[in-house]
Amino acid sequence: MNLAQFNRILRQTFLLPVIALLIAAGAIYLQVRGANETVRLIQEADTRIAQTAQVAKLIVDQESGLRGYQATGDGRFLVDFRAAEQHIQPELDTLANVSGLDDVQRRNIEDLRNEYQNWHDAFALPIMATVRAGGQANDVNLNLYGKSLMDQVRQDLITITQHAEDRRSVRIQEWHRQVRNLIEALIVVALGMGILIGLFMRSRLHAVSSAYRTSLEVLGRRAEEIFQSEQQLRTTLASIGDGVITCNASGRIQMMNPVASELTGWDQAEATGRSLEDVFCVVNENTGEPIETPVAKVMRLRTVVGLANHTALVRKDGTRILIADSGAPIRDQNGEIAGIVLVFRDITLERRTQETLLANEKLAVAGRLAATIAHEIHNPLDAVSNLLYLMRMGVTEEESRQFISMAESELARVTQISRAMLGLYRESRAPVPVDLKNILEEILLLMEHRFHELHVTVQTDLPDSVVVDAFPAELRQVFTNLIANAAEASSPGGKITISASSIAGNSAAPAGARIIIADNGPGIPDEIRSQLFQPFFTTKGQHGTGLGLWVSRGITNKHGGAIEIVSDTNPSSHGTVVTVSLAEKPAIATGTTAEAI
Repeated sequence: MNLAQFNRILRQTFLLPVIALLIAAGAIYLQVRGANETVRLIQEADTRIAQTAQVAKLIVDQESGLRGYQATGDGRFLVDFRAAEQHIQPELDTLANVSGLDDVQRRNIEDLRNEYQNWHDAFALPIMATVRAGGQANDVNLNLYGKSLMDQVRQDLITITQHAEDRRSVRIQEWHRQVRNLIEALIVVALGMGILIGLFMRSRLHAVSSAYRTSLEVLGRRAEEIFQSEQQLRTTLASIGDGVITCNASGRIQMMNPVASELTGWDQAEATGRSLEDVFCVVNENTGEPIETPVAKVMRLRTVVGLANHTALVRKDGTRILIADSGAPIRDQNGEIAGIVLVFRDITLERRTQETLLANEKLAVAGRLAATIAHEIHNPLDAVSNLLYLMRMGVTEEESRQFISMAESELARVTQISRAMLGLYRESRAPVPVDLKNILEEILLLMEHRFHELHVTVQTDLPDSVVVDAFPAELRQVFTNLIANAAEASSPGGKITISASSIAGNSAAPAGARIIIADNGPGIPDEIRSQLFQPFFTTKGQHGTGLGLWVSRGITNKHGGAIEIVSDTNPSSHGTVVTVSLAEKPAIATGTTAEAI
């Protein structure tokens, strides 16, 4: 049963009793309305009886006043007669106008009016005239005649009253019958509605009960599935090689896997409920200053974030390890952040390994240049020795000055070579303005003997000045690797073209420099080109370390640039073009080169 079906059952359960009560109320209303009508008719009958009694009282007052005046001749007895005489006709009119009269009652009232008028005109008024004239009003026949007229009046009053009482009795019986019917109807309706509602509620409750049992079974299965999923998740988290910490939206730790406990030095039991800053304390590797926690960064950016470079984790015992991590928001059904998950790993060994590999690559570069440098230095020194020998053998003053000038030139060349060699490995602690033309010329000077051995010619297109902010020793290493690779690829008898140019900045890319090193070697096959920047991949056998391009790409990325290699193996247009792009003002962290690799 879904929610819509359940809501429909609730509506039916609510509406059925309401409808039943409305039907019962309608039936009761009709019964009560009929009873009220009967009561109204009873009240009309009571009104007619009371009005008839009022008319009878007035007639009796008239008759009593007339008898007293007839017996005594005293006019004071006519006071009641006159008072009743003034009201008798209006009262008869009122009696005739009472609602609910039938034809029989109307005829009776009309007969009463006529009989009364006949008594009043044919007996009462003559008697009063006779007494007023001093005559005798004791005539038996006259009085019997008057009595007969009054008896007719009384009979009419009795008839009217009796008819009204009969109608009243009938109405009362009708009212009692209606009350009984109302009670019986209430009982029947109550029983019928009760049974109907009971049966309906039983069916609905049975449906709800079945749905509830089904829901319990579904919930039970889901609870078991959730439990199994949770166990699987816990097993997965425990098996992950990285540390995992989950926090709520306020930054309180909810769960840690064993790796996270080992890396932080905190047990899960003692870390649960603590603020992340207490357990996961991160600082800058070089300065020791606290840095923004992933929780604060995720809440601020509301997306997946990573820690800055050179991040160190301060463990519970105070020791530090280098880490790399990322934080991601946990969102609820409404898309709001309900928590944060933090994944981190120890990169201390990895960092040390990278630094060692970088040092090895530097040594490899130095080894490749050692013979060339020794030869380049040996030749000028031999020339100086020969010049000194000639000077000792005796020369003219002009020849001496010429030999000294030649010796100074050769020594200047030795000094230039030694300085270039020293610059190749001298580390800068911060990026400085570097003229790429000078660096490239120094490298070409150091490799001049190597080019001669490989029978390679070099053509340059270097402007007066192309300056970028960089670590000069690292750029020397990059260009030494790339130029050496180009020379070896194009030998023997090949040609290398080296050019440098400035790049104007725009909205899409910042200002910088572009260095292009092209050779006319056989080119690089596609299957090899995809692996060029992988560490330890080399095509030189035992003569290569496989780290040159990997290190060079890391250094270039560190300087906000990139290396692109385009190669052609077509026999008619073979060759390789390496393009190095560098940013003019890159944001370079003042750490080791290994960080960028």
